[in-house]
This record gives sequence, structure tokens and C-alpha cells, in this order.
Amino acid sequence: MWRCKDCKRVFSRRSELLKHYKLDHRHYGRGYSYPCSYLSCACRFKTWNALLSHLSRNHPVKQTVTKDLTRFKCPICDFNQLSTERDFFQHIFQHLKNKETVTCVFQDCVYQTNIYENYKSHKYRKHSDISNTFKTGITEKKQLDCGEELCVSSGTDIFDQDSTAQANQDHTFNETDSENLQRDIELKLASVLLKLESSFLVSNAAIDELLQELNYLIGSLSLPVTCRTVTQILHDHLCQFDQSVIEKLARALCETNPVNKAIGDKGSLSSAWRRKQFYKRHFKVVEPEEYILDKKNNKSFQYVSILKSLQQVLDCEVILDQTDNLNCVNKLLQRSSVHTYRSFYDGSFFSENELLCKEESISLILYIDDFEICNPLGTSKRKHKICGLYWILGNLPQGCNSNLSSIYLAALIKTNDLKCYGYEKVLEPLLNELVILEQEGVFVSKLGRAVKGTVQCVVADNLAAHSLGGFVENFTGSYICRFCLAVKTDIQTTEVRSGAFTLRTKSIHADHLKILQEREFPSYQGVKSTSILSHLLYFDITTGLPPDIVHDLFEGVVPFELALCLGVLIKKKYFTLVSLNDAIASFNFKGTDKTNRPHPIALNFEAKKSVGGNAHENWSLIRFLPLLIGHRVQHEEPAWQILTDLRDIVDLVVCPIHTEDSIAYLDFKISEHRTQFQEVFPNCDLKPKHHFLEHYPHLIRQFGPLVALWSMRFEAKHSFFKRVARNIKCFKNVLCSLAERHQYQMAHHLHLSGFPKPLLEVTNVSTVTTDVLDKGIVNALKQKFSNLATVCMTKSATFNGLKYRCGMILIHGSLGGLPEFIEIIQMVILANQLFFLVRKLEGWYVEHYRSYELKTSDKELKLVELQDLTDVYPLEDYRIRGIRLVTVKRYIHV
Repeated sequence: MWRCKDCKRVFSRRSELLKHYKLDHRHYGRGYSYPCSYLSCACRFKTWNALLSHLSRNHPVKQTVTKDLTRFKCPICDFNQLSTERDFFQHIFQHLKNKETVTCVFQDCVYQTNIYENYKSHKYRKHSDISNTFKTGITEKKQLDCGEELCVSSGTDIFDQDSTAQANQDHTFNETDSENLQRDIELKLASVLLKLESSFLVSNAAIDELLQELNYLIGSLSLPVTCRTVTQILHDHLCQFDQSVIEKLARALCETNPVNKAIGDKGSLSSAWRRKQFYKRHFKVVEPEEYILDKKNNKSFQYVSILKSLQQVLDCEVILDQTDNLNCVNKLLQRSSVHTYRSFYDGSFFSENELLCKEESISLILYIDDFEICNPLGTSKRKHKICGLYWILGNLPQGCNSNLSSIYLAALIKTNDLKCYGYEKVLEPLLNELVILEQEGVFVSKLGRAVKGTVQCVVADNLAAHSLGGFVENFTGSYICRFCLAVKTDIQTTEVRSGAFTLRTKSIHADHLKILQEREFPSYQGVKSTSILSHLLYFDITTGLPPDIVHDLFEGVVPFELALCLGVLIKKKYFTLVSLNDAIASFNFKGTDKTNRPHPIALNFEAKKSVGGNAHENWSLIRFLPLLIGHRVQHEEPAWQILTDLRDIVDLVVCPIHTEDSIAYLDFKISEHRTQFQEVFPNCDLKPKHHFLEHYPHLIRQFGPLVALWSMRFEAKHSFFKRVARNIKCFKNVLCSLAERHQYQMAHHLHLSGFPKPLLEVTNVSTVTTDVLDKGIVNALKQKFSNLATVCMTKSATFNGLKYRCGMILIHGSLGGLPEFIEIIQMVILANQLFFLVRKLEGWYVEHYRSYELKTSDKELKLVELQDLTDVYPLEDYRIRGIRLVTVKRYIHV
């Protein structure tokens, strides 16, 4: 029996399981990968051909043979259970990898070596001819019985292996089976076409032409081939038929082909209009609606119903299963310790929200931001600037919303129209539905009841947050903070931690609004108007606008202070800008660090008071700067101390888990950093974002980890709309085109989200016997698994989106308040579980480099499970002036 690892369906033959993969799983999105059909193999592959190649190489089909079987015997360890030449040389190569001396196994050759590459090169240069024979004793013949099975490799298609057996099976299809199969084929074809349109942005005209050619190939051009095939089959079975009957039969086969019927004349997928109607009937399409702002001037915007989208999203079992914290009891269970902040549910704002805390509820996180869909210059600048309003489901566990398909569209408005007509008119349909969600809820068919919900928070940059919240949008005025009543002049002399600034609360904000209305002031203590979101019963402006660390830190404080400090270091001639850029260009970044490597710094960075770059690049620059130029700067240099302390603050802020100790440490580091900055740069005023940063310790206690509410992934969503705009090259009613394309793409994702993405993904494994493994590896394995005969080993594996490779560094435990490091030597897959064969390393913290110096402390190997790690994030090590260093990406709790 064969079982599908994803949907758990059972099949009697391997060929049936593979057909199931090809027909039912072929076009699943969200990074779907095909699993190996063998339960003992954890490999998964992104393409169908890669799966077939793996099965052909590693799991050849068993066939019954009645001839002699050749067995190979290892001349080193006398192991004689090697049935193929390929297995024999893999076994020999394993000896070489263990540095054992091996003599050439071919006749009349005395070559010896203990180096794998040398032996492999010798074999291909001297013994590539198939006439070469093995030495005596290497091979032995064994007579097979009639019923014994032999694994042989075959170059034919997998499905052809069982064709004869399947022809003998008495399996008949009734009319219902035939209709179901035809409907399934039509649905799969529609899924492919929808993917071409929505994901690959192929035009309708191109798809129409493709289908016309395909219809011609299947319906007309293949008719002679079908006639010849039918004639040959009838001839082989000694059947006599009229040629006209054969032609009619062949024509009927071509015309009744399910694909041909779907794409032929008047077929359900034959034209763009018919395809769109088919998508609406069979896929979860929530169409955007156009709302008129000004009919005379042809002003409108696109809105996608949140209630309809929620129904479609929660109708998917995979997504609903992930939202296990819809139940209030589960939320409370997550708060295992009041001193640990892992998510929004650990913050004080969750416990203060009556709906989210006391009832089973839906939590929504909104995001609003402006973006350009093209890059015009001159008078056309900002002509096509668009405001996008997105939302995500806050009930999903942390990390589940990082996929762009989990970010849903609510509205698209031209920025100029938003400024002209205001939030109240533009967001009216959204607010009406949010009020319904709070008071009546949305019906979830899988639960059989309606579930209420509300907005958890609105993620936005400072300008958008102030604009939406009704605060003053001028950051050069007196009141620049939406968290407290600080005056801009006071933030230069007074810290937030001193308690001198009154925090904004719901009652204080209500008083400000009342005074504003009574005295008709343009603004009062930073408040200029009532927020449009105040219509919601369970959402409050003072508790629903979290800070964004992307704009505050990585696009604010970090590039600003980098420019100031690098300018000082260059003037003191520790290095030049050219040498710094050369160091950036020549540094050997590894793995994911290579993807986000910093760009060279512009010549005018001092005048701009910013090093430029996006958030990823600035994060990478502040992290690797000690490794790039740290050896050229004195440890006591004040400007260098500012940069290294800023690096510590960044590590603390991006940490996904916080405790009271880490929050207190962050508060101390921010205060210390402020003092040092003002001492080194007395003539440079603190930016408003420095003041926002001082609120972070208190805000973490209220919102939970701020990295869970940053705008990094939301901004990545803009790329889809920019790509569509470049593709369609038409800006007439561009909002409709963008929204419609997006909704069909989301329908495709929801349709294909029937299977959850597997946590463990491996593309290549080697199954070896423990007899040929190094003694150190065997001893490590036997500490947990004493009776292992074979083991699956791999050099690369992906677990929950994190890729692990041999040579990477992990953190396992702590000693004396410092993390303990281990190096991945090999990875083992046992019962679909990932284990690491590791070597322990000694780590000393080098303060000047803000990194850990690593040395091998123990050559003994140890088997470590993934859940035993202190931190699951894999790290890369770097050689700096002969020292092996590793730099962490976030604060590590030990």
C-alpha cells in the first residue's frame, strides 16, 4: 500500500500514487513541493521531473527476473550486499571520504590513494571503457529463483513499468466516474490558465492564441496518428473493421478529449470572457467594486469587501486550522508567563480590548501606505502614485503572514484623490463592514456560526499613522509624538524614561478632541481632528497605531547615525570612503547575507546626512560594519562606540521574544546611546525618530514584539502591482486592472491552498549503512538510536522556511551567560525528523567586533534535535584577519 504524505489518500500501486501527484498536486502553489513516494525518504522536489529523476536514481522499480545476479564485495571491509556497480562505487567512495587507502578494483591496476577526488579522476581517465574487468573476488554470481525480485534501473517512464499489469486489471469506469474525471481535468486546466494570467501575467490574447494552436494540435493534426494507432491495435488483436469506422472512432476520440472540449469552439475556456465566467463559478473570486468619488471628474477607487474575503479565507481548512487561537482559551494558554512577550496576546493592549480578550474573535491588522507604480520624472512625477490598503489575519501564528499570499487587498486609491476627498469618504465602505464585523460578525461555514472581530492595529509609517489617527502631520512643529505629549524642544534635554512626558490615553485623547471642538482650534497638543477609525467600538487610536521599526530604525536612525559616524572616522583617517566601499564589494558574504548585502556608499553621504539604501541594506551594513572596518578603528573611539551600541539596540529591537530583563536592558542601552550621541555630536539635534525609539521598551509591553508589526513584508506586496503596471502598459482605469489581477491571483492561491506546506523539505539524501560511517558519527548516532542499520544523510535541508547547510553555526545552550555554539558537520533524517551531527565550539565575545570568536573545543560529535536548539536561526562564520568570527542577527536569550 502507498500513502500520499500530504492528503493521506491510500493507493495500491506506486504508479497510482504518482499519477495522483501529477494530476491532483501538480499545480499547487505556495511553494508546493512533491514528496518522495517512499515513507522512509524525506526528500521533496519543486518540479515533477526532479521527482522522477530521484525515483529513477534512488528507488528503481522492482521487476521480476530469472537470470544470474551479480554481487559486489568490498575488498576493504568484505561487505558483500552490494547489488549494483553504482552501489559498489558509492561504498568505495565512502571509504575514501573517511581517508582510508583504497587500491584500484580493476584488473592489472595497482593504483592506490586515500583521496576521494584523485581516485575518482583515476577511474574516469583509466577505466572508463566498459570492457574493463574487476579483479578476482570483487564480483560473484548468484542464481535467482523464479519468484525473486531484483531492483533494476530503467530509463523508461515510471508509468510504463506497470502498463502490462494495468492492462490485465479488470477496471471499468461508469458514467459518473467519466463525468467526474472530465470535470477534474477541466478544473486543472483552468487552474493552469489562471496561474498564467495572474501570476505570470500572460495576456489574454497570448492565451487565446495558445489555446487555438493546442486545439488544432489535439483535434485535427493528431487525427492521422490516432487513426494509425487504432488500426495497429485492432490489427494486433486480429479484429477486422471498415476503414471508415476506424476514422470515425479516431475522430470521436479526438473530439471527446476533455482538454479539446474545454478549449474548442464554445468551450468553457475557449475565450477570455468564458474563462473569467468559469473562474467566478469554480474559484473563490472576490471581485473588486468601484466606488465613485466624483462622477463629473471621473474620480473613483477600488474596494474589495473584507467580509466576503474573510468568508473565503476562513472557508479554507488549512488556514482555519492554523488559526487555533480563534478561541479565547487558547489565547490565554499562550500567555504561559506574564514576563514573556511572544506575540500581541502577551501585551497589555490585548487584555484591555474587551472583544479580543473576552470573546472568540477575529483579529485584523490593517496596513496603509503610498507607492509609485512607475518611476516618472518631471511634471509626471507622482501622477500615478497610489495608496494601498491591505490587511492580514492577526489570528495566525507568528511567521505565517510572511508569505505575500497571506496579505489581502482592501482598497486602492490614487493618492491625489485621497488628499482631495479625505479618509472619511474613501474609507466609508471599509468602516461600514468593520462595524458589521464588530456587531454581527461574519459567518464561518466550517465552524457553523458567526464570529465577531475587530481591528487589532493599523501598521503604517509615521506620516500615514498621524494622518489616519487625526494627529498633526508636521514633524517640525511642537507636538510630534502620537504616544506622548512631548514638545519637540523638550526631547533634546529630557528622556522618555524620566517620566516627564505624559502618555496619551483614551481619556486624555477624548479631552483633547472636546477642547478642539469647543474652541475651534486648528490643533491642540498634536491632535487636529477626530480619526475616521473612532467609529469602531473596540478600536482606539491611542492603542492601535504601533511604531514601525522599518521606518524608525532602518530608514531613519540607522542611516542618519551611520553617515555622521562614518564622516568622523574618515576625517580621522582610520580609513577612506574608497577603502570602505572596496571592503563592502570584496567581502565574502554567505548564504542569506549575500542576498541583502549593502551597496557602496555615495560620495555625498555627509551632505545628505544619510548613507541611503533600503531597510535590508542598512540592517546588513550596521551588522557587518565591525567585520568590514573594525580592525582599522581604535576600540576607544567614541564614534565607533556609538555605532556598536546602535548595533546592540537593533539586535534587541528585532528580537521575536522579549522578557522583562531584555526590555530593561533595551531601555538602558537606548539611554546610554542617547548620552554618548549628544556628547560626540553636541551641535546635532536628536531626530523625532530618536524620541520614538525611546518609547520602544514601554511599547513592547503593550504591543508585544514590535518585529511582528513591522512593515517589511507589507512593502514587498507593492511589487506585484508595480509588475502588473509594467506588464499591461495601460493607465486607463489602472486601479481596476490592478485590483482585478490581484483578486484573481488570490483566488488561485486560495484554490491551491488545500495542502499545508511541509515543515521539512530535503532535495537530496544518501542512504548509507552504519558499517561504512566514521566511528565518531556511529557513536553519536548510537547514543540515541542503538539499533540503526542504515541512515539517511543530507548536506542541505529546509525546515519551516530556514535553510540549513553543513558548516553553518547554531546556538545550543549557554555557559557563563554566553551562548554555546555548535557547527553542523552532517544532517540526518530519521523518521522524517531532522537531526544535526554537530561539533561543539568554544565562543568568546569580542566586544570591538560585536561578534563571537570561535574555536573547536571538542572533536567528538553529538546528535542534536532541532527543538533542543536555543535559537533555530542558522548563522554563517567569517574569517577576519585569521580569526573565525560569527555575528548574530538578533538578541539571544540564554
